[in-house]
Amino acid sequence: MIYLDNAATSFPKPKRVYDRMNQFLREEAANPGRSGHRLSVAAEAQIVQARSVLAKFFGAPEPERIIFTLNCTDSLNIAIKGVLRDGDHAITTVLEHNSVLRPLNALEIAKRITVTKIRPNAEGFIDPKDIKKAFRKNTKLIAMTHASNVVGAVQPILEIGRCVREAGLLLLVDAAQTAGVVPIDVERDFIDLLAFPGHKSLYGPTGTCGLYVSHRAKLIPWREGGTGFDSESQTQPEVFPFLLEGGTPNSVGIVGLREGVEFIVQEGISKIQTHERRLVKALREGLLGVSGLKLYGTEDVARSAAPVSFVVEGIEPQELSLVLDQSFQIASRAGLHCAPLMHEALGTFPQGSVRLSPGYFNTLDEIEQAVRAVRQIQSQMAVS
Repeated sequence: MIYLDNAATSFPKPKRVYDRMNQFLREEAANPGRSGHRLSVAAEAQIVQARSVLAKFFGAPEPERIIFTLNCTDSLNIAIKGVLRDGDHAITTVLEHNSVLRPLNALEIAKRITVTKIRPNAEGFIDPKDIKKAFRKNTKLIAMTHASNVVGAVQPILEIGRCVREAGLLLLVDAAQTAGVVPIDVERDFIDLLAFPGHKSLYGPTGTCGLYVSHRAKLIPWREGGTGFDSESQTQPEVFPFLLEGGTPNSVGIVGLREGVEFIVQEGISKIQTHERRLVKALREGLLGVSGLKLYGTEDVARSAAPVSFVVEGIEPQELSLVLDQSFQIASRAGLHCAPLMHEALGTFPQGSVRLSPGYFNTLDEIEQAVRAVRQIQSQMAVS
């Protein structure tokens, strides 16, 4: 199979991820920090080391401010519901995944907060000036994606972060499409809360994710439970990371995530980014030559992540994706990509689009095969 669904989850993973998880699960997988025996202590040490690796990777000054979560949806819910209080105003964008939109919408429907949604330009970029214009006296949080999971446009987070910080507000960044392939430094980029999935471009397994929480963000935990720390307290410990990490962690997954990040460090993020940009450029250029195909996003691959979305006149996106899979063994994703407002803005709602998302382990030859497949499908199926 030619796997071009890396925006959903990366596949395959580096071999070292499989090997280390297998070893840990067979030989070391005690409950971390919950007991005093050597296996438990060693397992906790692995979690601490993974936290340190991620903190260094994202420029976080204190490793304990990296929180391990279930997935990016979990991280975003923890951040949004932990920060916002009754009467607050939040700003988000039309680009967002439902993991941002739904928590905000639910709070607004409950009349607890108000929300402003900023529209991107035709290429999918948010203007920092539009964010700034939306500030109100009661604005507290700006929650937005680093790159669109539909069109791949990488947002000017540094510029947005600077104006958010100058206003004394909080910036929550959803790095689902950028963590591991676009350099991120939470201090440099003025990011107060960073949600990052382990299973995409960080090459960890599903069920792993993290949330960076700066000292500026005061969160109320919405999951309380055992931590192996301060067990005599009747309420959740206020010390990080325990404040937001109730329950037994996904130790084997976290160990795998660490291996994925160390693979990136070893390869070099610039090398990974350069390769993916080359693939995206070849894919976009190839698709532009397909009759009846409409391509979305920016032609500037230096400002784009992997997702490449398109529609072909006369062919339903789901049907095209199914034929790619069954007849050409090419994995893609069709539909709304959990980003309905973006598809409304593009005019592709409710059918959505076909999305091809290359990753580091794809080749130019695979991209060429995918383009040929789309061209063949168009020539045989499109309504004239």
